[in-house]
Amino acid sequence: MPSRHLRQAALVLLASLAIAATAIIRPSSAQEVPFDDEDRPYCTEDAMIVFDASGSMAGNTVQGLFSDKSRIGEVRAALAQVLPEVTRFRRVGLITYGPGPYQHCNVRLNFPPEPKASQRILQVVNAINPAGKTPLVNAVVTAARIFEHVSAPGTIVLLTDGEETCGGDPCELGKLLKQKGEHITVHVIGYQLRSFRWTGAQSYLDTKCLAEETGGYYITADNRQDLIDAFRKTLGCPMMSALPHGVLR
Repeated sequence: MPSRHLRQAALVLLASLAIAATAIIRPSSAQEVPFDDEDRPYCTEDAMIVFDASGSMAGNTVQGLFSDKSRIGEVRAALAQVLPEVTRFRRVGLITYGPGPYQHCNVRLNFPPEPKASQRILQVVNAINPAGKTPLVNAVVTAARIFEHVSAPGTIVLLTDGEETCGGDPCELGKLLKQKGEHITVHVIGYQLRSFRWTGAQSYLDTKCLAEETGGYYITADNRQDLIDAFRKTLGCPMMSALPHGVLR
C-alpha cells in the first residue's frame, strides 16, 4: 500500500495535469470573443470636407486627350469607397465651393458634422454640377467657423484641383489660424497638380503653406487610388489609418 505522502503527491500531479489539459483544449476568453468594429471608440475630432466643385472639375482626367473619366467622377468614386468606413467612427460635415452659376465665387455650407454622414455626403456630391470659380479660402473660413464655439479640435479636409481664383490667400489664412490659436488642422489634397496642368507653381506653394501652418498634410493625388489613400489618411481615425490599406502618399 502506498504511503499517505505518496498518495497526496499523486493527487497533486493529477490536478496539475488536468489544469494543463484544460488550458490547451479551451481557448482564452479573448480568442472566444471576436473583435467587433462597433466597439471601436469614435474619433474625438469632428471633420469638415471642403469639396472642390469648380468648373475645372468637370474636365477629364487626361488633359488634351479624350477620356471618359471626369475629374469629379473619380473623386466621387473615391469617396464612395472611403466614406462608409470613415463615417462609422467620425462625425463629418460638408462644404462645397464652386457649384452654381458659371464664374461665380459660390460657397455652400451643406451641413455641419454629423454621425453616419456617408450617404448624405454622397447624395450632395453626386448631384453637383461643377461650374463656378475656386473660392477655396472662403470655403475653408466657412469650415473653420463651424469649430469656433467648440472646445474640441476640428479637422478640415480641403480638396482642390486648382488655384484660388476669388482673391483669397491660402498661406495667409494658415498663418492667421495658427496665430489665433485655433485648434484646427487643415489637410490639403491637391488633385492632379503635380505637373501644374491647371494651375501654377505659386498656387501649389500657397495651398501647401495652408496645410503646413496648421499642422496638416499636403497630399498630391493623380488618380483614383491616390484619392482613396489621401481620404483615408486625412479622414480616418488614427487606429484605422494604421491598417494596411496600401501605401499612403
